[in-house]
Amino acid sequence: MRKDLGAKPYLYPMPVLIIATYGEDGTPDAMNAAWGSIADMDQIAIYLSAGHKTVKNILARGAFTVSMADADHVVACDYVGIVSGNDVPDKLARAGLHTTKSTFVDAPLIDELPLTLECKLVHFDPDSERLVGKIVNVCAEERILSPEGKVDPAKLRPIIFDPVNNAYLALGEKVGNAFQDGRQMIS
Repeated sequence: MRKDLGAKPYLYPMPVLIIATYGEDGTPDAMNAAWGSIADMDQIAIYLSAGHKTVKNILARGAFTVSMADADHVVACDYVGIVSGNDVPDKLARAGLHTTKSTFVDAPLIDELPLTLECKLVHFDPDSERLVGKIVNVCAEERILSPEGKVDPAKLRPIIFDPVNNAYLALGEKVGNAFQDGRQMIS
């Protein structure tokens, strides 16, 4: 039997995204966001309030990076989500995170997070709070790649947000093969 839970934002998985920018003075900033997804082959959409320091930086510089939070950095990734860059301008340093300037966009890469999308701003709608970025590059630390050069989720160890229980969960095991397993039902 099913139970009605009402209109809730319960969707699994919700990736934990760390969005990084540079401030007006060049100070790196980052925030934690779970309301984002790939929007096209070369675009990402994230829902962010215009009051965030990170959003102000994106609008001023036209660029940002998006890293997947991972199991090894849960505390630091949560910290950049609960502390505002408007109040704590050096929150990345306080979180123990380090940055390197992207060679593709005017935004920082967070050294500790091994998978990053480098993006240019396409559009931000303050009414819907929808930010769209064009992915111009994806960079990955070699340590999370398979021998074939592909991202290995078991090595990346990305975390997801559980909106029901306010928890972070590590991505689970492989249970099937996309675009292949369903073929057994085709006659």
